[in-house]
Amino acid sequence: MTNRDILRRIRYILNYNDQKMFEIFGLASSHVKIDQVSSWLQPNKGSNEEIEEELDSESDLSICEDVHLATFLNGLIVEKRGKKEGTEIHNETRLNNNIIFNKLKIAFNLKAEEILEILKLVDFSFSKHELSALFRKQDHKHFRECKDQILRNFLGGIQIRYRA
Repeated sequence: MTNRDILRRIRYILNYNDQKMFEIFGLASSHVKIDQVSSWLQPNKGSNEEIEEELDSESDLSICEDVHLATFLNGLIVEKRGKKEGTEIHNETRLNNNIIFNKLKIAFNLKAEEILEILKLVDFSFSKHELSALFRKQDHKHFRECKDQILRNFLGGIQIRYRA
């Protein structure tokens, strides 16, 4: 999944407009412009070849880098849970699916049982042990990489739970 796909899905799930998305970036001390946010939220059109050509010709405004998605997710955490006193928000420069999943878990204030229920909504079976492996540190012997399929199903389950 691309960063733009994740942003678009979260926007749809929460029914946010461009202005609200821009405000969430601001909660995490971001210096993005509203036209950047709007360009990230535009859907890809056409065939795979057209999309590849579009990606090759994209301006710097339409490229949603990891730091941008991290900023949005940190802003979403602040929006949903409030800002922690005395701590400065650190926006990661590199993201992977495990970090994204964890930030969404924090933002929606989900416990392991709730995540498993959300995954069941999309008929995706997952055990509590497999789930806990996704949230371990990368150097832990039981760490498991979060594949796109898991993240995609989790976002689909959140969509059913919060949007339906």
